[in-house]
Amino acid sequence: MIPKDPVMLLSYVNTQLRDYYDSLDDFLKDKELSREGLIKKLASIDYEYDAELNQFV
Repeated sequence: MIPKDPVMLLSYVNTQLRDYYDSLDDFLKDKELSREGLIKKLASIDYEYDAELNQFV
C-alpha cells in the first residue's frame, strides 16, 4: 500500500528507488502511479526529484 501522508510517502518512494528501481519512471510504471500526482504531493513538503541521484531531495 502506498502511504498517503507526504512524509511517509517520501520515505517509501526513496527507499523503493534506492533498493529496486533504476528510475522514477520505472517505479511509477510498476506501481501504476501518476508522475504529476506524486511530484505534486512531494513538492508540498519541498522535495523534488533529482534524476542523477534517483531520489527526492
